[in-house]
Amino acid sequence: MTKWFQLIVILILGAGLGFLGGYAYLSQMTEHTATVRKPLYYRHPMNPQVTSPAPAKDEMGMDYVAVYAEPQAESATTKTGKIIYYRHPMGAADTSLVPKKDEMGMDYLPVYEGELAEIGQLQITPEKIQKLGVTTAVVNPRQLIRNLRALGSIQVDERRVHSVTPKFEGWIQRLYVNTTGQIVKHGQPLLEIYSPDLIAAQQEYLVAKQGEIALKLSSPQAKNTAAKLSENALQRLHNWDIAQATLQRLQNSQKTQDTLPLLSPVDGVIVDKPAVEGMRFMPGELLFRIADLSQVWLIVDVFEQDIAEVALGQAVQVHINAYPDRQFAGKVAFIYPTLATETRTVKVRIELPNHDALLKPGLYGSVVLGLSEGKQPQLAVPASAVLDSGTRQIVLVQKNVGLFEPRTVKLGRQANGFYQVLQGLSAGDEVVTHANFLIDAESNLKSALSGMSPQDKDSNSLPIEDAEPDASSHY
Repeated sequence: MTKWFQLIVILILGAGLGFLGGYAYLSQMTEHTATVRKPLYYRHPMNPQVTSPAPAKDEMGMDYVAVYAEPQAESATTKTGKIIYYRHPMGAADTSLVPKKDEMGMDYLPVYEGELAEIGQLQITPEKIQKLGVTTAVVNPRQLIRNLRALGSIQVDERRVHSVTPKFEGWIQRLYVNTTGQIVKHGQPLLEIYSPDLIAAQQEYLVAKQGEIALKLSSPQAKNTAAKLSENALQRLHNWDIAQATLQRLQNSQKTQDTLPLLSPVDGVIVDKPAVEGMRFMPGELLFRIADLSQVWLIVDVFEQDIAEVALGQAVQVHINAYPDRQFAGKVAFIYPTLATETRTVKVRIELPNHDALLKPGLYGSVVLGLSEGKQPQLAVPASAVLDSGTRQIVLVQKNVGLFEPRTVKLGRQANGFYQVLQGLSAGDEVVTHANFLIDAESNLKSALSGMSPQDKDSNSLPIEDAEPDASSHY
């Protein structure tokens, strides 16, 4: 009896354990089955924009990555409210005002009121922010002063150029200054001239002077006439640019001179010398051109978009290529009234003192003009914070630690590493200044931008796909 009882107990226990084991196995299988989800599609491992409805491999032999639907638990709360529009389920740059399906047959996702701010933001973990090296800066008003650099060359001051042109016919008997570039002083003899006209004028004066002496005891009218004749003869020599010392010697010696010197009218440098010893010259013919280089011009070309900022009398700093360790101070003296259509530039004249004679005509130089963008401080954003696609400018505004919002901005002029903000930002906004393009690549900025309202798209903007940042403009 006891053996049969023990056998029955053993059979009952075995059946119970088998039932429990089967139940556990079925539960495990059920749980496993529940956790297995069917992929929506498969995407390229290196390019998420390339997808496939079935498993595939890329050109490198790598398997496409399966993409699953979001767990139901994450969307357990039912969204209510007015539907603004429908967006592409994969974040593509496409929206619709009515329900529709994408090319994979997936339904477009509704966007409700109050949900737009969440869609238009980027969430990045603090670890990722630290790895990317993200830095930010606060947008504040500042005085925008940009340095405009223009190139040009040293030229002779046109007002300080003197030409030596005799007013009578003659021959060059002797040439004292016979090289171009020679420095001359005021009153220095340049050449010795023989001229029959000069000899005749001297003789005329001496005859008139003798007549004046002979008529000293005659009537007052006769004396005045004789004095007038001698004075006119002497004035003719003076009008022919004969030096006063030469005329004085003529008056004292009462003898004619066969040759007379022609003197330099100014201090300067001989920049042109057609005169040759023994040559014949005619009235008005150029013999020397002398330039006073104590002050010179720097003629620079300023682009047409900057010319409105250049003002007369503006102080500038000049850098000459020949003297890289020195700076020269000058001022804007003249803005030429014409524009060169080939280069779209306007010439600006800078006056420079040249007491050391270092600034030689023909030397290349550059000028730096400090241009103030308005008299009052203006809202400005660092240039490194701007993602510029060429058709649109976007900045990343940090709303909180790890939370970023892409924002379209309208910018003005650029000055010293900052852009003037015309629209899109307010004072106190914190913008990303470094690694903003990496944030864009890491978090798929286009997906966030696709959540912008249609009104924002229609207000003077282009399609989202045109807003892809240009890395070459920042890195």
